[in-house]
Amino acid sequence: MDTPATTQTGHPRRWAILGVLVISLLVVVLDNTVLNVALRTIADPEHGLGATQSQLEWAINSYTLVFAGLLFTAGILADRLGRRVTLMTGLVLFGIASLISAYADSASQLIAARALMGLGAAAVMPATLSIIANVFDPRERGRAIGVWAGAVGLGVAIGPIVGGLLLEHFWWGSVFLINVPIVVAGVALVAILVPESRDPKPGRIDFLGVILSIIGLSLLTYGVIKGGEDGFGDTLAWTTLVGSVVVLTGFVLWERRVALPSLDVKLFANKQFSASTGVIGLVFFGAMGAMFFGAFYLQLVRGYGPLASGALFVPFAVAQMVFAPRSAAMVKRFGPKMVSTVGLLLVALGLAAWLFIGATTPIWIVGAAFFVMGVGMANVMPSATESIMAALPREKAGVGSAVSNTIRQLGGALGVAVLGAILSSVYRDDLGSATDGLPAAAADAAKESISGAYGVAEQAGAAAPALINGANDAFLSAMHYAAVGSVIFALLGAVVAVLWLPGKRPATAPAPSSAEGLAEEQGVELVEA
Repeated sequence: MDTPATTQTGHPRRWAILGVLVISLLVVVLDNTVLNVALRTIADPEHGLGATQSQLEWAINSYTLVFAGLLFTAGILADRLGRRVTLMTGLVLFGIASLISAYADSASQLIAARALMGLGAAAVMPATLSIIANVFDPRERGRAIGVWAGAVGLGVAIGPIVGGLLLEHFWWGSVFLINVPIVVAGVALVAILVPESRDPKPGRIDFLGVILSIIGLSLLTYGVIKGGEDGFGDTLAWTTLVGSVVVLTGFVLWERRVALPSLDVKLFANKQFSASTGVIGLVFFGAMGAMFFGAFYLQLVRGYGPLASGALFVPFAVAQMVFAPRSAAMVKRFGPKMVSTVGLLLVALGLAAWLFIGATTPIWIVGAAFFVMGVGMANVMPSATESIMAALPREKAGVGSAVSNTIRQLGGALGVAVLGAILSSVYRDDLGSATDGLPAAAADAAKESISGAYGVAEQAGAAAPALINGANDAFLSAMHYAAVGSVIFALLGAVVAVLWLPGKRPATAPAPSSAEGLAEEQGVELVEA
């Protein structure tokens, strides 16, 4: 028989609930990576929508813009209205938007539908993590968050494989249509298994704070996207970023003085909370930037198709699945500081491998680099996320989850934008004389990106081999510079972890002997489904 000190007091169906939450999370995370392998097909006038490069970029960015801009607000609403109802609403919106995307008749319709998908995802993501915080005993919560974080990594990695399989057998819309039956099953399971929970004392809504957060985060996300596309010297890019800083500064000042703030900004005085959010942002900056240039390397320089290149992300997924659920035990044994620091150093090591990868590097080295990155992130994400959630009372779990996910999303978007800008700049500088003799329009297209160079080469006749060789050499040089940037940010994350994350925690007092007692202690309203 368990002693009072070892009896777990979470919700009796907590592990089944976690399974439902993982399904809900996977469909959201997986879909965004699935789209990446479908872009070429969507651009095809015959087999797709004939989308332009700009339209393809906004098919991705419209989702990111709405998702990042509304994550924080969705977390607040989940705490107030109920996390289960917010999760179900988000899934329904996501499913409807997926159906519209699958049968879109134009690129403009696809962009609008993707924005609606971002709205649904913004409701789903924080609700899943905040429900975990409310149905799991604190002693099991770290393990549960490890499984949750593993699902994020799994979705990122298997998306290209799923997309490749679908595109080999079906039309481009299948990458969106597949979401619909999963969403239907998810909504049914959430309704049956997941209990409702909310903040029992929500107080008045901080309308001004909510509005400022939406405007500020949307401006910041748009500025990052625009800077990645046109360079951060572009007038619209830097003025939007400056505007976001002004609005978010106003948000912080308002939250400091209002009686019932949407976000208690004083939390950032807590070193554990601030360092954990910083670590998440920095690790996603480096990792998502590397996956961005890695996809171009595999599909263009190495010539792998969507399915084969997607398969090379499997080692990352395997590492997440194996190590993320075990991260809680590592934190318990060694403490968040040690686990996160070692994890970030492993991420930096995996990223550093890209400095030595060339056109003929054995492909197993690429797979090994992704595996090492996956092991590192599997130990960083759960421990940092658990530190954020532990710094907040349970009734504010939605806000904590929203902060964590907003930083993750912005870190990833900023990594792609900044490292993508480095990639483009060095590529253009190093392309040199490879475009000599080409018509002006063709030369400009080839200088824009390696994808443009390959497109021009298809029509370049005898000049094609020299152009391809020059583009590959310029891209590899640019990739190495971008890899240096990703390593620097991963190492910066390790410095933050060493300086400010807590060490090994002392043993804690026994938890209350029942789920109801735990909820009462935490001031949480828990309503059975």
